[in-house]
Amino acid sequence: MVVEILGTVEPAHAGVLINALIITVIHIDAQLHTPMYLFLCNLALVDICYTTTIVPNLLYMLLSGDNTVSITQCFTQMYFYLLADSSEIYLIFIMAYDRYVAICDPLHYHSILNRKLCLVLASGTWISGSLNAFVLSIPASHMSYCHSRTIHQFFCDAKALINISCAGSDDLYIVIYTEFLVYGVFPVMFFLISYIKIIRVILKIKSKDGRKKAFSTCSSHLTVVIMYYISGVSVYMMPPSEYSDVLEQVFSALYTVVTPIINPLIYSLRNKDVKISLMRLLWRKQSIER
Repeated sequence: MVVEILGTVEPAHAGVLINALIITVIHIDAQLHTPMYLFLCNLALVDICYTTTIVPNLLYMLLSGDNTVSITQCFTQMYFYLLADSSEIYLIFIMAYDRYVAICDPLHYHSILNRKLCLVLASGTWISGSLNAFVLSIPASHMSYCHSRTIHQFFCDAKALINISCAGSDDLYIVIYTEFLVYGVFPVMFFLISYIKIIRVILKIKSKDGRKKAFSTCSSHLTVVIMYYISGVSVYMMPPSEYSDVLEQVFSALYTVVTPIINPLIYSLRNKDVKISLMRLLWRKQSIER
């Protein structure tokens, strides 16, 4: 099977390093062992999974000029891509709930989001992502590819495979429509309901500084969600056109390569507590070296 690359994507080593640094800082600093930072840690893991699933093979193709991948390699890549994609959707959903509890019911925050529930939510994110990737990969592997074996995408994606299939795509379409409800409509509805309630509570805060602080805790999450859904919907809901192949690759690169680099910059490195912990870690390292 041949993958046609209609553009290049810059190496994302920096994204992996930054996300790994975020995980390390959160793990080492006991003050960051809270529900919000646990979910941030999992978001960093998802971003690393995105990058390591797609970028190494893409770089190999660009450097070697060999754009051929086997069927096994293609479906393995698609499985781990779907794992990261599904996990991120529900992780964003959980983080919206975290912000809802923190702002709307702050006095019971730690009793509601206790250690046991947080571990269940975090592990459930990855388990549901694995199951979803498996459910999508099975019907995709049963499709027949007789029209072409050239994928107009820089990685193996379910939509790209459907575009070159000639039979067996009906079952995959059924799964995709079901997934759209489970992983698209329901999380977005919950997200909107949560933030409507959050905004109502924030507007009732009398202190201007209090409102500003409350909005700042949500702004990063809102930015990440908007980036993710706009780029994702643009890929899967884009109507066929003369430039649809190129546009799909651009938006795919945005949320699979660029977003994992931007997420920690938006969400973690702008956070005051993370900055303090990072400076403390660097200071400790310099002291040891001296």
